[in-house]
Amino acid sequence: MADLSLLTRLRAREDAMLAALEDLVMTETPSDDMARVGDGVKLVSAMVDQLLGERPETIESQGRQHLRLRGTGDRPVLLLCHLDTVWPAGTTQRWPFAVDGGRATGPGIFDMKAGLVQGLFAVSALAGRPDVTLLVTTDEEIGSPTGRALVEEEARRSCAVLVLEPSADGALKTVRKGISLYRLHIEGRAAHAGLEPERGVNALTELSHQVLRLADLADPGLGTTVTPTTATAGSTVNTVPATAEVSIDVRASAVAEQHRVHAALGSLAPVVDGSALRVTGAINRPPLEARASADLMALATRCASDLGLPQPASAAVGGASDGNFTAALGVPTLDGLGAVGDHAHGEGEYVLTSAMPERAALVATLIDHLLER
Repeated sequence: MADLSLLTRLRAREDAMLAALEDLVMTETPSDDMARVGDGVKLVSAMVDQLLGERPETIESQGRQHLRLRGTGDRPVLLLCHLDTVWPAGTTQRWPFAVDGGRATGPGIFDMKAGLVQGLFAVSALAGRPDVTLLVTTDEEIGSPTGRALVEEEARRSCAVLVLEPSADGALKTVRKGISLYRLHIEGRAAHAGLEPERGVNALTELSHQVLRLADLADPGLGTTVTPTTATAGSTVNTVPATAEVSIDVRASAVAEQHRVHAALGSLAPVVDGSALRVTGAINRPPLEARASADLMALATRCASDLGLPQPASAAVGGASDGNFTAALGVPTLDGLGAVGDHAHGEGEYVLTSAMPERAALVATLIDHLLER
């Protein structure tokens, strides 16, 4: 049975949670700004020291800093967070942290600075030093090029992974699609568009053919999407385009589908005589499949009931997180345990302030149950 005083104690700390959240939101951490990310790392390190009584280690990889406070046992619970956001430096000047009508807003607050704060308060509310590893990476929003190895290393030594990414309208995320990212490059031949266009090989025309072919690679019945996103072509308005490129975003619920699309992209053939194709990119994140989260979701439902909270729903979502990496290793993983709110990556993203202590209590109770096993 859950300690019912836990929720009461965390509700009494809501103002402290909001004060910490304000500091974190107003310390901007765009993924590609190493100096600002470094400032954020220092702030979180101080918060961890203040709330948990230990200074986390700073791990540097390719000039980028991450934070880790390791559990002391053989099979700790891993709390997985990221500090970076999609918002450019200076956003807080026009859109600072604010609280109004039970909603807190600010860039990066929903994805996922509120979840990070909730996680810190959850651990601090538990007696003693719980066997928890806290990992805070700083490049999740750009594909985790340096954070992935660290995430996988800690997952392999953990009994379970609790991901403090935001919820889906309050629901926990039990299924996430995998992501593959590609760039299709087309080589043609330039020529004067007015004097002798016939001597050219129009890369933009070839691109048009290929974009239509990409649609055929999707499988809506299986939830597989293949989406052309950004594209470029040509150099001047009076020249037959010699080059063209398009970025391709692939989402799939099964690893087999990721491999099918990967093979199909590698087999694309040109349509326009004289053009050539080259595909770069790869599978970025494998899917988080339902079997990785099922037992933890059932446990979270029991924990919520013990706390007197409404039972959380579960959701399958198209976006991916670092939890995809941990689930692919076979480590039980439950995502979406962070903020309750909306508008991730969008103007006006917000969190419900009253839900912060409730979700912190849920995370703390999950940790307690997992460490009793």
